[in-house]
Amino acid sequence: MKIISFVSNLLFIRLKIEDLEDKKFDIVVLTDDRYVAPENPNWYTQNILTEDGLVIEALKNKGFRVSRKSWSDPNFDWSSTKAVLFRTTWDYFDRYEEWKSWLKKVSQLTEMINPYSLIQWNMDKHYLADLQEKGINIPETHYVEVGVVTNLTALFAQKEWTECILKPCISGAARHTYRIDLSNIHEYEPIFQKLIREEAMMLQPFQKNVVKKGEISLMVMGGQFTHAVLKIAKAGDFRVQDDFGGTVHEYQPTSEEVAFAERAVAACDPQPYYARVDIIRDNNDELAVIEMEMIEPELWFRLNPKAAEVLAESLAISHD
Repeated sequence: MKIISFVSNLLFIRLKIEDLEDKKFDIVVLTDDRYVAPENPNWYTQNILTEDGLVIEALKNKGFRVSRKSWSDPNFDWSSTKAVLFRTTWDYFDRYEEWKSWLKKVSQLTEMINPYSLIQWNMDKHYLADLQEKGINIPETHYVEVGVVTNLTALFAQKEWTECILKPCISGAARHTYRIDLSNIHEYEPIFQKLIREEAMMLQPFQKNVVKKGEISLMVMGGQFTHAVLKIAKAGDFRVQDDFGGTVHEYQPTSEEVAFAERAVAACDPQPYYARVDIIRDNNDELAVIEMEMIEPELWFRLNPKAAEVLAESLAISHD
């Protein structure tokens, strides 16, 4: 019986090795349905195609067999690739329940880059509190969990705030992000009450330097800083996203800013292959992480194509 069991185990191991060798792709680069094969792409979509192309080229130059698919492609066999690399899956927060189910299913079929556990952690902005516990400065943040009974007036009085930003803990592209002050607080109370019945929300005192100095995004590949941009909101707005008229500018960060971003990434467990660290000077004029994106961040490879090569090299080393 022991001999039969031993032979069965050897056969199982051999089959698993053959399965691995039979994988059609090494890495599938993930996008969403809109960007798979768009006709007459505008400048925004063309940037996506350009940057995904830079990543694919860098991966192929390292010997990886690469394809590009929508994460929600119903006809693709996700077990046919050794790994998936999240790039421009920018509709996930509008399809969140579907996305969560897909993540769970596919994580059992292939490796995820970044890792599944890191994606789960990074999807919810409670991760900022975890970073703070590890010594990474963040703006003052108050979380309001689903079902908590409270109101904006009480919170403003408790925190001694005159102005704040309200946003969901799970969001993107400034969804349900509002600038609230004592002059408009009553206008936002109904939407605040509706939101906290449905999802966890967070409030932060308004950070004046977001408007005065902008928001710095530092790209870190394989733990190594590669490049940075400065995002500036349009006049009269506070949102730096291009969806709302924000502009992006090449930026040379200080050594302090680079060290801070790399230290923030080093605080993550497991370590990401890539991350975008969005930082500001907070109201105390200290460097602070306002966001850390490790799921599908825009990484501006078009401004520094060598960063795609750094990412591909880190993947090649870890998957050698």
